[in-house]
Amino acid sequence: MNKSVSHQQIKTDDRYQAKIMAPFAVLGVCTEEDWLTEIDYLPLNTSLMAPSTPLAKEVCAQLQAYLSDPRYTFDLSLHISGTVHQRRVWEQIQDIPSGQTCSYADIAVKIHSAPRAVGRACGANKIPIVIPCHRIIAKNGGLGGFMNARDGEPLEIKRWLLQHESI
Repeated sequence: MNKSVSHQQIKTDDRYQAKIMAPFAVLGVCTEEDWLTEIDYLPLNTSLMAPSTPLAKEVCAQLQAYLSDPRYTFDLSLHISGTVHQRRVWEQIQDIPSGQTCSYADIAVKIHSAPRAVGRACGANKIPIVIPCHRIIAKNGGLGGFMNARDGEPLEIKRWLLQHESI
């Protein structure tokens, strides 16, 4: 069992081109060729890693710009892999400006879907912050879920991001 765990740890470490500190998590940045493919929220005690490619350096610079100024607009090439439905949800999310929110139900109406399906697409978002799924909330104004969770640390991250954007 230990061999499997350590092999997974090595694999996990190899997949990141950078790991930078944010107030709520270490952000693990994954790139492939000229595309940003993933941002992971890693535990705060995760070792940091300087960007290993020019693109990872640019992604980190833009993430830091957002953390300094929540109105910052990202300008990155994204590799967005997902179902047609997921991509439609993520396109809608990208249109929500910083400082504003939209409900799962509102997105569902726009794309002729259901709120729970929108929530599942948000949970499958591999490029959070850049595709700001934290801006999607419950119709009643509550937080809803985040990262496929309804409570705990994921909601604390969502709360932090929304407060950062003065929502």
